[in-house]
Amino acid sequence: MPFTALFDADVLHPAGQRDLLIRLAQVGLFRGRWTVRILDEMEQSIIARHPEHAGKLTRTRDLMCEAVPDCLVTGYEDLIEALTLPDPDDRHVLAAAIRCGAQVLVTNNQRDFPQDVALRGCGLRHRDRRMRSPTRVPFMLVGGHGVPSTRTWRR
Repeated sequence: MPFTALFDADVLHPAGQRDLLIRLAQVGLFRGRWTVRILDEMEQSIIARHPEHAGKLTRTRDLMCEAVPDCLVTGYEDLIEALTLPDPDDRHVLAAAIRCGAQVLVTNNQRDFPQDVALRGCGLRHRDRRMRSPTRVPFMLVGGHGVPSTRTWRR
């Protein structure tokens, strides 16, 4: 059975990285999970950098959720207040990871998710520097697995 990974908004962009994570979830290397609030943060971040994409990301969000069954975590809100992180605005991410039983929380945000997060039952993985090389990552992570074409989720 594959492990569950909750993705913070900062690893769901740039588009190439998001595409890779969705493809890997589709072939069953892990169960990819996120929340509507995480998708909202992803969208806000993309629009802040690329205002021309405003209004175009609804389709991307819909296709992401369609491509990865059971990706949306709900019912985590009651855990938020009991959690402590350096940035209180990030507690919803940890709460969602706990609620869905994620073995891994994937984030670039090392400062606001200290390593003791692992004590709450969720391992913390910061994006590997190798993720910056889209030509190397599929080979390293996927090995002999067939990775679906981009067309399988982005139509």
